[in-house]
Amino acid sequence: MSDAALPRAHGEAVLSANMRTTPEDFVVEELPGFEPSGAGEHLLLTVEKRGMNTGFAAKYIAQWAGVDEVAIGYAGLKDRHAVTRQRFSVHLPKKVAPDLSTLDFAQGEERLTVVEHTWHAKKLPRGALAGNRFVLTLRGVSGERAAIEQRLRSIAERGVPNYFGEQRFGRDGDNVANARAMFAGRRVRREQRTLLMSAARSELFNRVLAQRVQRGSWDTPLDGEVWMLDGSRSVFGPEPFDDALAQRLASFDIHPTGPLWGRGELRSTGDAARLETEALSGEEALALRAGLEAEGLKQERRALRLKPAELTWSWREDDVLEVAFALPPGAYATVVLAELGDVRAVGRAG
Repeated sequence: MSDAALPRAHGEAVLSANMRTTPEDFVVEELPGFEPSGAGEHLLLTVEKRGMNTGFAAKYIAQWAGVDEVAIGYAGLKDRHAVTRQRFSVHLPKKVAPDLSTLDFAQGEERLTVVEHTWHAKKLPRGALAGNRFVLTLRGVSGERAAIEQRLRSIAERGVPNYFGEQRFGRDGDNVANARAMFAGRRVRREQRTLLMSAARSELFNRVLAQRVQRGSWDTPLDGEVWMLDGSRSVFGPEPFDDALAQRLASFDIHPTGPLWGRGELRSTGDAARLETEALSGEEALALRAGLEAEGLKQERRALRLKPAELTWSWREDDVLEVAFALPPGAYATVVLAELGDVRAVGRAG
């Protein structure tokens, strides 16, 4: 499901706009998940890049350092059509770094600049970040300003459905179809299997969440709910909903969850389990479920709601709106914008 096809929690669209008109309109800063040790065999680089995806940057840094790509670590993938700041680690056992001034890169619209560097004891693993800070510029904004600002206030107060964004489903949205073909026997490269399994899982989760949005229960409890602690993957329940849980839900300390499909029984029970089973009962969903189970994935859970932190906005001109906020790892800025309305990407992500 593309972002545009998913039901909105806050009502009908209040704007239409363009994003990614230039890379500078989509600025992402990785929020570090730890402090560097200052010593060790891994050179920790913070770089700013423009018009360059993470994979290309990792390959370029490996060539600069004279090491295999396996020696390069990074916490998360960042889009190409953007200005992004993120960390990379380079394993250099002799603790001798090449001249850092020779790492800066500029060719056409592509750019990479070293912002900070230090040493660290370990390779930077995937997911080793506290989240991402976004500064997004929307151009050609059409809509009533009062309605747009009220929608932004509602998003700040209530959050948004924690959908997987369209990036998970491939540039042309065909990762789910390719996953079905893989599960049916088509051979794919090893590195592509993980991507396609993730797309299949994301599709199933989005279907459950879309059902709960349509029924108005994406941020309220159902009987048999499984809860996730904010800022972690720890889950608990089901258990009777009481005043203590209600207070924790209202304060965003806990969130309702939906299934990331795999082997085993649903942890949810009662009304929550019935809705999840109903949402995933179609022929296509059953094929994706069977494929994920055959691959050996186990049942997991994901929070159904997402609360952008420090959400602010300002108008540069009558039709240019800048929106800034921070999100936890695994969350998508595009699903926040989708709650505003039809936001079209002029530049392509990659």
